[in-house]
Amino acid sequence: MSLLRRYLPVILLAAVVVIVQILLSATKLDYFLTQLTMSAYYTLVTLGLCLLMGYAGQVSLGHAGFFAIGAYTTAVLSTAGAGLLRFAPWLSIPTAVVLTALVALVIGMPVLRLRGHYLAMATLAFGFIVSRVILGTSLFGQADGISDIPAIRLFAGLVISGKRTLRVQNYYIAWTLVTIGLFLAINLVGSRVGRALRAINGNEEAAAAMGVNVSRYKLAVFVTSAVYASVGGAFLAHYNGGIGPSEAGVMKSVRYVALVAAGGMGSPWGTVAVSALLTFLSLRGAFGLFDDAVFGALLVAIMLFAPNGLFGLLPGLRRGGPRRAGRPR
Repeated sequence: MSLLRRYLPVILLAAVVVIVQILLSATKLDYFLTQLTMSAYYTLVTLGLCLLMGYAGQVSLGHAGFFAIGAYTTAVLSTAGAGLLRFAPWLSIPTAVVLTALVALVIGMPVLRLRGHYLAMATLAFGFIVSRVILGTSLFGQADGISDIPAIRLFAGLVISGKRTLRVQNYYIAWTLVTIGLFLAINLVGSRVGRALRAINGNEEAAAAMGVNVSRYKLAVFVTSAVYASVGGAFLAHYNGGIGPSEAGVMKSVRYVALVAAGGMGSPWGTVAVSALLTFLSLRGAFGLFDDAVFGALLVAIMLFAPNGLFGLLPGLRRGGPRRAGRPR
């Protein structure tokens, strides 16, 4: 029974994904699947950031940079790669993910020694660097970005592409990735690693005194969250057939932080639900010219009135948040 309760969010997510597709197709509104597919890839970023912020207690304002590294790496390798990569573009995605993990590892070792607003400023600076490099490098298309990114054939006839005929297929591919990501996140937070991260979030000194390797765990979850972002960026680049410098913008990182805060810092399923809904509305143009302002205001409002997220306002719905520090078992 406890096992069923543990994985209930994964089961519910899978059920909702299927139900939404059936309803949209039956009502001839299946064009919404395009934005829902894109929302899934952005949700991967927030899901990874939820692990970093909600459990390790580390604030990152540079995750749009990791998203962009994944997207631009696979874009460059798929459009201008040489040798084997030219003939096997599907290799560009794992290559992009590995490169992002290495960058996160290199960045994380010095940056994660900082705390509080110093850490936020350092990750913000990283985001600025990625954005400026993209805008100033001809290989990345500068302000024009990279277009004509080819579709990627996976297996069993599955293709990552934004073509209308492949709309349903890509919807399921994207949300399957999110479902897997949620499954892995739930497993992680329920494991010894998750208990160590909650101890670090509660009090780093106390956690270290109890034998928790604080630096190693913080770095591990930082790299993990960057990998989530990279996967989302790489798949979205091939789905859209292009990528632009706006994906590395600072406001994108602020938006991801706002979505995690709205979903609940320590609630992976809450983050998925809120991120999917608000991102879909944003992509549909529901907020118009005030799009960035809405997410900025949302972040301020959540911090002031609902620090546990929107679901934290409903008793019993928020689970898995930070707990008292202690030795992981």
